[in-house]
This record gives sequence, C-alpha cells and structure tokens, in this order.
Amino acid sequence: MRVLHAAGGLMLVLALTGCQRTSMSSFDTQPRATPLEAQPIGTVQSSQLPDPTADASQFPDKPVDSAAVVPGTTTGAATDTAAVTALDVTKESMVGNWRVASGPSSCDMFLTLTNLGSGSRGGTRGCAGELTAMGSWEVAGKQVVLKDRDGNSIARLYKTADTRFDGSTNSGQPISLSR
Repeated sequence: MRVLHAAGGLMLVLALTGCQRTSMSSFDTQPRATPLEAQPIGTVQSSQLPDPTADASQFPDKPVDSAAVVPGTTTGAATDTAAVTALDVTKESMVGNWRVASGPSSCDMFLTLTNLGSGSRGGTRGCAGELTAMGSWEVAGKQVVLKDRDGNSIARLYKTADTRFDGSTNSGQPISLSR
C-alpha cells in the first residue's frame, strides 16, 4: 500500500510541476512596443457642389464604340433591321464550322475558343475578298465581329435565326453564316 501512496504522490508532484510557469525571457529578442502619441488633425472644410445639370457642356460626349458601329450608320445607332431584331448570341454557340455566303460566292469558316489577341482564333477556306484575311472573331453584345490577322474588323454579323447570322463586310458586301 505504501508503494501505491508513494507512486500516487510522485505522480501528483510531477503533474503540479508541469503546470509551473516558465519564462523564456532570454529568448525574447523583440523590443516592446511603445504606445503612439496622439497627433493633431487639420481642419475639415465643406462647400456646396455645383449642380451637374446646370452646364451640360462640362461633360464630354459619350465615345462611340467602334465595335458597336453598324455598317450604314455613322453614330452606332442600330438602324439595320438585323441589328434591331438581333437575337442573343454566346461565344460557345458560335464554335464550329459555318457555311459562308458572301455576294455570289460561298466558302467555309471555322471558329474556335482559342484566344488570339482580343478575340478567338478563326479562319476561312475557299473564301474571296476581305474574308481571306480572317484570323479571329469576337462577340460584342449581340453582334459577331470578324477580324483580320492584325485584329482589325472586317465584318459584323447579327444572329437572325437559330443557325443563321446576317451582316456585311467593311466594304458593304452582304455576308451570312449558316449551318
């Protein structure tokens, strides 16, 4: 029994010594922060803002987005029937092979989602005129903009049916895509 009491007492002493606080002040190399002193602040001023509607000339005209300019218009206002009645379009719905009719000729167009400059990679086969230089395309609002290899717009189209797009090239040649 004595051995049990001695072992229990020893366990109690060991447990209590584990609870003692140890100081690591010799390892504390961080200097203690001193409190900041209060700093004076400047005075606050107030005044009335001018009426923004009083002088409309102080605001510049809204810039015209060249990607939104519809062929045949000068301000970008959608006056072409295709632009006014255009259906919503997504980039994903454009991917793949399209049959192109441009004037009296037809050819093939391939559109991908691979990034190329500010648009996605695309190309044509068997096309004539401006479309031979096509290298990329992008969706801007409800229009599809075809671009040359330098990133310049060469044609704009609008979705007119589930698998049809109509528009024109920069030179005014009608163009349509269909599947």
